[in-house]
Amino acid sequence: MKKICTVVGARPQFIKLAVVSRVLRKRFREVLVHTGQHYDYNMSDVFFEEMDVPKPDYNLGVSGGSHGSMTGQMLIKIEEILLAERPDMLLVFGDTNSTLAAALAAVKLHIPVCHVEAGGRLGTLDNPEEVNRIVTDHVSALRLACTASGMDFLRREGLEERSYLTGDPMYDAFRYYTERLDGTELSELRDFDGKPLALPEKFYYMTCHRQENTDTDEKLEQIFQAMEALDAPTVYPVHPRNHDRAERLVRERGFRNILLSRPVGYQCSISLVNRAQKIVTDSGGLQREAFFAGKPCVTVFDYVAWPETMVNSCNQLAKPDKVDILEKLSAPVSFDPAYQPFGDGHSGEKIVEKIGEFLQ
Repeated sequence: MKKICTVVGARPQFIKLAVVSRVLRKRFREVLVHTGQHYDYNMSDVFFEEMDVPKPDYNLGVSGGSHGSMTGQMLIKIEEILLAERPDMLLVFGDTNSTLAAALAAVKLHIPVCHVEAGGRLGTLDNPEEVNRIVTDHVSALRLACTASGMDFLRREGLEERSYLTGDPMYDAFRYYTERLDGTELSELRDFDGKPLALPEKFYYMTCHRQENTDTDEKLEQIFQAMEALDAPTVYPVHPRNHDRAERLVRERGFRNILLSRPVGYQCSISLVNRAQKIVTDSGGLQREAFFAGKPCVTVFDYVAWPETMVNSCNQLAKPDKVDILEKLSAPVSFDPAYQPFGDGHSGEKIVEKIGEFLQ
């Protein structure tokens, strides 16, 4: 049985892993490496538990520090594992420092790299994840795109050979776990003191974690002012690094319409997506999940990450500015149920099929 080494490190990758690993282990031996890039319990361990992801064979414990420091530490440790395990292929997802470090370690050892979620482009190297995406695609032997736009970008860069459209494992996961929601997952909502957070009947759902939106009081306060002005409360699970600023701003400015919570797991998050009126986010994953659920979304970001979601104002970009956010939230939106650009919910099988074809 051929051996696949899969490297993950961040919350969105655990979701994709749950979909792909379930199929992969029927045909291959998988060695799972967790870099530790997301280390908080609610950002990491809870995902493995609630999504039935196998326990990692290796946990590197690398988190924090600069991009270079983090990537370098990961590269050294992953290389050691690859030398010991000698897998037939390395499998990586997305665009994190974990993805880049693993891809570089493998290609230098002549181990073929398979990149799931290949071809995503923002069009700027100002975004550190863009660098990770481009380099990983160019050193990969097998590139598997989620959407047609990903395939288009790969063609433009001369990477069409051994690039395939498989659909999005995030869509697989969203469909699979949405069918299993029963409301009990919402008991996970807790305030910063650990007390249960009562969910209003009508609410908005927000995530906001990017440094460019949370590194100053002014930007985050503008976002909060927009949410405070809405006709229902906003549920906001706060990323650990933004905890102190968010709590202080809510307290000092007297915001009463923003319900801060501890980070939540995947099933609680998609339950909130499915129940919310609208979504405000700066997450590449959550803007897709909003689209999957047919919920209007405003993405506080400068670049289009998923052009497929931008049709009919289903997803709109906004600046971290109260007026702009509120204007975008009030725009008319229409969803076409026949438009399914992220696949048919069976990307896991297609990904494993392409890996099998490559390794035969």
